[in-house]
Amino acid sequence: MPTGALERMVCGLVPSKHHIALREPGSQALCHEECFTQDGFDGPYTIMYHRGRPHTQRATAAAHGWTAFAPAAAGAARGLGKRHYLSGQLERRGGAPCDARVPLLGNADVVLAVAFPDAADPVYVANADGDELLYVHQGGGLLRTQLGDVEFGAGDYVYIPRALVYRLLPGAGPQHWLSIEGAGGLGLPAQWRNPAGQLRMDAPYCHRDFKKPVFVAPRDEGLRGLVVKRGGVWSGFEYEASPLDLVGWDGSVYPWAFPILCFQPRVGLTHLPPTWHGTFAARGALICSFVPRPVDFHPEAVPCPYPHSSPGCDEVLFYCRGNFTSRRGVGPGSMSHHPAGIPHGPHPGAYEASLGSKHTDELAVMLDTTLALQPTAAALAIEDPGYHESFR
Repeated sequence: MPTGALERMVCGLVPSKHHIALREPGSQALCHEECFTQDGFDGPYTIMYHRGRPHTQRATAAAHGWTAFAPAAAGAARGLGKRHYLSGQLERRGGAPCDARVPLLGNADVVLAVAFPDAADPVYVANADGDELLYVHQGGGLLRTQLGDVEFGAGDYVYIPRALVYRLLPGAGPQHWLSIEGAGGLGLPAQWRNPAGQLRMDAPYCHRDFKKPVFVAPRDEGLRGLVVKRGGVWSGFEYEASPLDLVGWDGSVYPWAFPILCFQPRVGLTHLPPTWHGTFAARGALICSFVPRPVDFHPEAVPCPYPHSSPGCDEVLFYCRGNFTSRRGVGPGSMSHHPAGIPHGPHPGAYEASLGSKHTDELAVMLDTTLALQPTAAALAIEDPGYHESFR
């Protein structure tokens, strides 16, 4: 199972050993230990210490929650084709992040959505269906969790572990986020870790690049509502007291942010395949970061990506900024979807025009998925109908 776990953190007050009594100084009240685990009890974990009992929520109606992924029947009926979705043309419904996400593509492993939030979450949220990875194309804000706050800005990936209680508070100004939900876990590819779990010395990033949560002592925001997503269905709950009542925690499962420009790209004598740009892994998916970089340095290299067939995976590119040498007609917020089964490659003229290039300033997020991605009705409504024929 892919995991987003990094090195262990220790924050606040914790006892000297797991599963023994902890009392705050000057208090006789016993703190309540909560084990927050992944992969049953076999994977990475964090242990939290609450002032109150963390498991006494009262069931209520779910007043919030984004729309569940539902493939459009027309999407399967139309057959294969190169697709282009203009996410910036979606209606900017605004609202809180917990309501604002619009799913566009998905399968049993991952769901891709976009959001244009303009208000803070009015309730706490826990996604028990999967880990979440947000890419902040525009905007920024604050991720507030029981484990602490993570500030994020434009160009940041934001990781939220499955079922962690959180709120998102967008900052001022326009927001445009890409959301990736990984049903089978999401984290750092195994090839970038050594046997001890550290990021390898030759990995394209290091532990110092990740913005970790800043722990805040127990506090009360005055909110008691919680919505939990499980099986695509939202359930509502109400806390007796603030869930932000931790006096301390330690472990390796926690939220973080990673700036895409901290990714260290590889450059080769000739063109390297996208796997060298692999940044995060999920069950059935690899997430890559294409960042500004020098290009191939063989005197006869063709820097433009070669046409290729990948019968084992679909490819999605979310374009952020820069000059995309292999494509025309795409811009910030564009999402191209090239399905398995038919070759794809650069637009006419791009292959030849790339000869002699020394640098690319493209910035994009890419996903390769093992299972076929299906569009939603919202995706079909923003599709570029001429994209497939534009390669002729």
